Amino acid sequence: MRIFIDADACPVKEEVYKVARRYAVPVSVVANAWINTPREPLIESIVVDAGPDVADDWIAERATAQDIVVTQDIPLADRCLKAGAIVLNSKGVPFTEGSIGMALAGRAIGEHLRSMGEITRGPAPYSARDRSQFLQALDQAVNRIRRRG
Repeated sequence: MRIFIDADACPVKEEVYKVARRYAVPVSVVANAWINTPREPLIESIVVDAGPDVADDWIAERATAQDIVVTQDIPLADRCLKAGAIVLNSKGVPFTEGSIGMALAGRAIGEHLRSMGEITRGPAPYSARDRSQFLQALDQAVNRIRRRG
């Protein structure tokens, strides 16, 4: 089991480290620029080449059914789900086979609206409740994989 973090603009890296320490689960923090990470054996920082989707490709090529991926990136979530991984967004909401199609469609609509000059609103501010929900969801995901054996 491994936890992959799509680290660009991820607000829950510290929460991932906390859960990883509790269960002794390795973490790969993947970005296309250096990110400060704790110097601990369980936590590795992976710096990939700059470019669109390079970090996503790195994660998607390695994610398996024994892994957890933390990302806001919907196409990456889709790829990791197809590999069997558990995928969570930073609020702890899981991407699932049942929800990914709607998420991809919503993303496409948003891109279309922005390309036409529409101003779309960004995500709601991150709250303490969101952080708590993420911690709970990640804990549950780790235990789900551990039960699988």
